[in-house]
Amino acid sequence: MLWLKAFHIIFVVTWFAGLFYLPRLFVYHAEASEPVVRERLKVMERKLMIMTHIGGALAVAFGIAMLVLAPGFLRMPWMHVKLTLVALLIVYHFWLLHLKNRFARDACGWSSKRLRWFNEIPSILLVAIVILVVVKPF
Repeated sequence: MLWLKAFHIIFVVTWFAGLFYLPRLFVYHAEASEPVVRERLKVMERKLMIMTHIGGALAVAFGIAMLVLAPGFLRMPWMHVKLTLVALLIVYHFWLLHLKNRFARDACGWSSKRLRWFNEIPSILLVAIVILVVVKPF
């Protein structure tokens, strides 16, 4: 179980690296006016999205494996809240994919200010998830 937990944490960190940095690349992309810079950002966004997919998929897979081996966690209210927040992270992840695809087509009209606010969502979810897992408030 400890090996599963270690790999779960490793891939959560990998996943969050992408969840934090992709929106920042989108801010730079929204502000870029030179075609060469925009093309370079498209490549960076595409490559980072791949890493984010891998990190997210493996984080979820190792999390599910732990729940299969220790199903008692599913009886704990804090785990239900955590899993709901993880579901929101998955929705956010696919929203990033949608934005990346729009930027790739030069069709994203989001302002850099809106993207900066959007970038705060995973931070809020991370704080809530860590508190739930460590403190187990209910």
